[in-house]
Amino acid sequence: MRPLHRRAAAAAAALAALVSVSACGSSGSPHDGGKSGAGARHSPAPAASIPDQQTATGPAPSPSAKEPMLPDSRLTPVTGSFSKKDKKYLSGRVPQDMDPSAVLQTGQESCQRVARTAAHDRNAAVGAVIAGDIPDAKAAITLLCPDQKPVLKAADAGFPDGTRKNPRAGTYRALTSAADCTWRVSGSGGKVLASGPGTSAKGTVEARIPAGAAEFTSSGCYAWVPA
Repeated sequence: MRPLHRRAAAAAAALAALVSVSACGSSGSPHDGGKSGAGARHSPAPAASIPDQQTATGPAPSPSAKEPMLPDSRLTPVTGSFSKKDKKYLSGRVPQDMDPSAVLQTGQESCQRVARTAAHDRNAAVGAVIAGDIPDAKAAITLLCPDQKPVLKAADAGFPDGTRKNPRAGTYRALTSAADCTWRVSGSGGKVLASGPGTSAKGTVEARIPAGAAEFTSSGCYAWVPA
């Protein structure tokens, strides 16, 4: 199965697993850790499932040096006011033709998704941040929901599925339960030093990258974190 099809299948499976969590948590605060949206009756989702796919009200803008951004002096909502942390998040992130409130809401929704997913399956939340499946998660967590920084810290130590040049030596764990997760470590000149999958005693897929490896390539493994 090609990577695109695997990602689509994973997203569909995760959406089905987490739809009840989203329904219960939609009225919760983005800073409540997802407790109001995930009850004990929900069974845990497989590691590395895609987080709940709620409908966003607008796109998640990515600031670009080529795209003119709204000056901080004009970061005002139609009604009410922005808090200091809201303005800090919005600074340099709002295209001139966009409503700042819509950009802020996208960040708040990202916080909600991280919190709900982490409450249901922390590995899934970490993997989603690593893989980029939650829009602008790093900025949203840092500036809007710092209570989720443990998830971000874990994600910062990992890396996504694919090819990684000059990887750091160590043993890594794949955040997936997919049977088609495979990996390969190559040295200089493309010589294969090790390959997998290799399942640990805990039933997880682990890969050991030796010192001096030139490349680490994986497929179907979603994301990796230090074991």
